[in-house]
Amino acid sequence: MTPLRHHASSEPLIKVENLCKIYSLENGGNGTVNSQVLFDVSLTINRGEFVAIMGHSGSGKSTLMNILGCLDTPTSGSYWLNGRDIAKLSDDELARVRNRNIGFVFQGFNLLKRMTALDNVAAPLLYAGVSRSESRKRALERLQQTGLGKFAAYQPNQLSGGQQQRVAISRALVNNPQLILADEPTGNLDTQTSGEIMTIFQQLNREQGITIVLVTHEDDIAACTRRLVRVKDGRVVHDDEVPA
Repeated sequence: MTPLRHHASSEPLIKVENLCKIYSLENGGNGTVNSQVLFDVSLTINRGEFVAIMGHSGSGKSTLMNILGCLDTPTSGSYWLNGRDIAKLSDDELARVRNRNIGFVFQGFNLLKRMTALDNVAAPLLYAGVSRSESRKRALERLQQTGLGKFAAYQPNQLSGGQQQRVAISRALVNNPQLILADEPTGNLDTQTSGEIMTIFQQLNREQGITIVLVTHEDDIAACTRRLVRVKDGRVVHDDEVPA
């Protein structure tokens, strides 16, 4: 199986300083109204960490996750990923970072319905210019890693919610990313299946050394991680290790 990349460096994988995010909203023809979502957020995440970001709806946790995933940009402040100042990257460079350095796992799985599990997992490699045969080979390895090798030819509607999320995790791993960002990955799953998905994340972090940042509002899910960051009203109000 293709190993995940390891980076021997004392430099943090993620470094956020004084991050602010303001959205300008239309006010019914009366101009725009500014709505600030993040306030001077500073955060450092080292390689190999497993971090939960918690907060109520509207706390700013999803906005922070989108910025970490290079899906959104801050209004002010800085974000360094693997030593690179994200603000200085072009749109093409940002697309490459998202494709090659970050694996995304979402609550709604985000699988393409008319594609098999194998082709869903292989898709990021094809976008990166990897040959079809090599893409499918590596995709099958990742499906086998998450226990779904025998379901490679199945389409999403033939799979349970937990199996679909395993496909999504396989897809997130297929480019050997430095970082996995998981946004409410167990939100659509029952308690037992949620536990199985969290076990996969724990194994990836412990055995493969991959950095995982997971957004959740569930205490039992956060308890499976090793560090807890709480966000409230756009500010980090708690940042500490999860008790053993």
